[in-house]
Amino acid sequence: MSRGQLDLFGSSDAPAPTACPAAEVDPRSRELSARLPPSVRFGTSSWSFPGWAGLVYGKRETPRTLARSGLGAYAQHPLLRTVGIDRTLYAPVEAEVLRAYADAVPEGFRFLVKAHEATTLPRFPEHPRYGDNRGRANRLFFDPAYAADQVVAPFVEGLGEKGGQLLFQLAPHDVRRMGGPRKFAEALYRFLSALPPLSFDARYAVEVRNPELLTDDYAAALRSASAVHCINALPRMPGPYEQWRLTGGQSAPELVVRWLLAPGYEYEEARARFAPFDTLAEPDVAVREDLAGLVGRATARGVPATVVINNKAEGCAPLSAVALAEAVVEQAAPAMVNALPEE
Repeated sequence: MSRGQLDLFGSSDAPAPTACPAAEVDPRSRELSARLPPSVRFGTSSWSFPGWAGLVYGKRETPRTLARSGLGAYAQHPLLRTVGIDRTLYAPVEAEVLRAYADAVPEGFRFLVKAHEATTLPRFPEHPRYGDNRGRANRLFFDPAYAADQVVAPFVEGLGEKGGQLLFQLAPHDVRRMGGPRKFAEALYRFLSALPPLSFDARYAVEVRNPELLTDDYAAALRSASAVHCINALPRMPGPYEQWRLTGGQSAPELVVRWLLAPGYEYEEARARFAPFDTLAEPDVAVREDLAGLVGRATARGVPATVVINNKAEGCAPLSAVALAEAVVEQAAPAMVNALPEE
């Protein structure tokens, strides 16, 4: 990736050795963290947001400074025990860079890492950044050899036990070009089953943004490959609970969610509306309650739950994490009371 691309996505080759100061921890966040099971992890999509000063960071820094040296402070927040790495979508990242991320966070922290989009684009979009490949079929789509070498190996070698989920994100595309939802599911299964197994407790996750792909065949492909569907809270997708139901969430080995965008918005509209991302501008209680219920179900089954939140969901991802933790704890309270033995 070129220097220009790195600047564009707010990243650099590796975290800087000097850390930004962390904000003073809110007692309520510490209390909520203590009441959540260790298997429940909330986090955000990246961490380089100056508007989080006072919430996550002890002082206001530039996005570039936070991208390079803010991760350690981010990981000191008791409710932020995972984070999404988005830069890997645009180009492969070497294991050494991911290892530097892992070294910046404590034990028990996990990363959700996007796979390079060359593995998940059936056809390159009509966008200038794809150059001469615009509109062309992608020969690396669902190529397990390329994915194993350029995506899986750096993830495993760089993050080790701190690797949580390796996410294959598929942008909306013309499913008919692949022969329909069933053919897609078959191709996905062949791809996932040909990938090397992940070490430690990491897991492959798949995020589709075509509602018509949420079929029994898709759920079976994931189940057979020991992968999971990443529930994505987006305006054009079914709600979180419906996605959970359609993709076999009742028996999935893990709950993985990305809460991405507020209803009625496109990404750029939400960015303009919610910046600088320092307040819950438009709380989405319906989605929050759905997610709290799913986290509760996962906890009851004894499986891990990971929820990564975007600023564009409600306006401030760290505050969304606090509000979601409160909803999870509140929903769990009646169940805990009902479980008490009668005198």
